[in-house]
Amino acid sequence: EVQLVESGGDLVQPGGSLRLSCAASGFTFNNYAMSWVRQAPGKGLEWVSTINSGGGSTSYAGSVKGRFTISRDNAKNTLYLQMNSLKPEDTAVYYCRRGTWSGPLGQGTQVTVSS
Repeated sequence: EVQLVESGGDLVQPGGSLRLSCAASGFTFNNYAMSWVRQAPGKGLEWVSTINSGGGSTSYAGSVKGRFTISRDNAKNTLYLQMNSLKPEDTAVYYCRRGTWSGPLGQGTQVTVSS
């Protein structure tokens, strides 16, 4: 059974930083690209970032490029998202996803950016 468990969400002030983690199990982690997606209140899912299976290639949505960094540790079956210079519009539930545009999601972790 595929399991994806996100953690690290919190309430943070604008300009602050957070690091999200996603612990994966139930599949061969290093065979899959992995992604972060988010859902803001009242909106649909928005793709944030993807990293390839080996970790050598990454891509980002324009809204987060230069502020967020996706990474992975295949030895620990864990995906990360380092978020810097956070803005109120980054407020959302953040999910990790196996694959890019489809695939299982975790339960999500809440990120709230507010003063």
